[in-house]
Amino acid sequence: MPVSAAQVKELRDKTGAGIMDSKRALEESDGDLDKAETLLNQKGLASAAKKADRETSEGLVVSYIHTGGRVGSLVELNCETDFVARTDDFSVLGRNLAMQVAAMSPLYVDRDSVPEDVDNVENEQLLLEQEYIRDSSMKITDVVKETIGRLGENIRIRRFSRFELGG
Repeated sequence: MPVSAAQVKELRDKTGAGIMDSKRALEESDGDLDKAETLLNQKGLASAAKKADRETSEGLVVSYIHTGGRVGSLVELNCETDFVARTDDFSVLGRNLAMQVAAMSPLYVDRDSVPEDVDNVENEQLLLEQEYIRDSSMKITDVVKETIGRLGENIRIRRFSRFELGG
């Protein structure tokens, strides 16, 4: 089934995927936008897994101060190149992660970052395992993997700090 340029544009706008990836996904799904989006997401998650071992030495330190100035956070978000670090998608991810840290008070990034002498750490205390505050159907790890698939580079949350007035 031939795919129109309008369909490709709509899918690209919705997912951020490339022209050819969008066209192939639409062709595989016989023009069904929802199925094509699902295909792109699956490919993005698969590509995120392949990129997991890549070095991440570039990135940003992103801050968030909650309205009223009583709570704030800093997040060090790393990627492979400074080019990706300057993109809007990367900046938005950093800001959303900093907002998540301010709102949900995680203690550690993931299980690997928990000190050996600490026991009984629950998933709610791990940033990557927390439910995403902007979409409760996703975890933070899913948000990061989705961005990896969209940007084509490994992304890693290196560390974070949360500050609360009087805390």
